Amino acid sequence: MKAPYFIKICGITNIDDALTAVDAGATAIGLNFFKQSKRYISPEQAKIIAEQVRRKIAIVGIFVNEPIDAVKTIAAYVKLHYCQFHGDEPPLYVNKFSNAIKSFRIDDTHQAIQFSDYHCSAFLLDTYTDGEYGGTGKTFNWLLAREANEFGKIIIAGGLTDENVRRAIETAQPWGVDVSSGVELSPGKKDKEKVFRFVQYAREAFQELLS
Repeated sequence: MKAPYFIKICGITNIDDALTAVDAGATAIGLNFFKQSKRYISPEQAKIIAEQVRRKIAIVGIFVNEPIDAVKTIAAYVKLHYCQFHGDEPPLYVNKFSNAIKSFRIDDTHQAIQFSDYHCSAFLLDTYTDGEYGGTGKTFNWLLAREANEFGKIIIAGGLTDENVRRAIETAQPWGVDVSSGVELSPGKKDKEKVFRFVQYAREAFQELLS
């Protein structure tokens, strides 16, 4: 993760949407291997997509409380660049991976003090919703993400859209942003215009932070 910022279009389920993310200038796509997700994709489908865009964009696999061996098998088969753990995986689990992104579900009362036990490439902060593992379309207090920057590279998610991503970046000053439902026509199907606007506004906001 050497890029100065990170923009991930998550919940990709087809080649067209993956190519849209590439053309828009995103730095990563997310492929969801959580079978209960509306955006679930099989390893076989994921491999086909990854082979089309691998040299142009980072491929991130999303897992929720999956056995370690299963994650390693899928990661090797699809040739993932990064594994994102979006469940209740403890440090002992996550730290077995050298390319991990650990997700934490945050509400307005949570503090990011537990991050220090994890050795990750980045941390992703998403909105806490009881019984849900991401993709809720709800935001959280971005100032909490700003406070978490001391723990490493922070990616914010949860309720981001082309209309609020600039403000989110200005407030949280994160390393990256992650969007799924905010750029969709329906679960698993992206809105091309929204993807392009989201990436454009995110890139502009990051460039202002870095200038």
